[in-house]
Amino acid sequence: MIIDRFRLDGRTALVTGGGRGIGLAIAKAFAEAGATVLIAELDTETGAAATAEIAGSGGRAVFVPLDVADPVVVRAAAAGVLAQHGAVDILVNNAGICLNATALDTTDEIWRRQMAVNLDGLFFCCREFGRAMVERGRGAIVNLASIAGVVDIRPQHHIAYSASKAAVAQVSRVLAAEWARSGVRVNAIAPGYVATDMPLAATRSDPGMVEAWMSMVPRGDFIQPDEIAAAVLFLASDAASAVTGHLMMADAGYTVW
Repeated sequence: MIIDRFRLDGRTALVTGGGRGIGLAIAKAFAEAGATVLIAELDTETGAAATAEIAGSGGRAVFVPLDVADPVVVRAAAAGVLAQHGAVDILVNNAGICLNATALDTTDEIWRRQMAVNLDGLFFCCREFGRAMVERGRGAIVNLASIAGVVDIRPQHHIAYSASKAAVAQVSRVLAAEWARSGVRVNAIAPGYVATDMPLAATRSDPGMVEAWMSMVPRGDFIQPDEIAAAVLFLASDAASAVTGHLMMADAGYTVW
């Protein structure tokens, strides 16, 4: 049956930044779909809490300490995970940071820190976990991009974040082309304004920010994390077997105006 293609029974999925926000919503969705979920997190307390929450709801989850920005750590983590679990069928590169700054105020540190996590870390994970997928002849990778990588986001400025997320989309296309005949699909998803800690914190310090943002969103409200999770579940599942190299816009219509 078609609906069965959305199931992930018997599969192992690793989600970076899976301890909170969109990453946690994705991890929960994968667990509900039957996967064993590896919560890869830099913060031990956050990762352990997310793992316990999923397990408490009847899902299968394992915490994996991971600093995606360190290639040595990623390589070691991949070796350990593959030795323990045999394979990672699905990789979701969700870990990311956003530091607001105009172009002229973007310091070397602001630039490098965001590239290190958002782009370098994503590639390190694709390379190490993707290597095993290519060798096995199957796998699915979903990379978290952003509307900021497609259009300029106003009124805040974050050139480094935008550049890193534009690169995520292109990295996904290149890997999709390179690994297609090895049975590995690679896609990216570009969320709009999602109701997570980062944007909500900004609105608390500047209530007018909500009105400014929502005036540019045709639907007129925040996207919920589980809405992004549902789209990622599709891309990771066999329901999307013909989909690779695609950047899915999940932005409540932001980019149509």
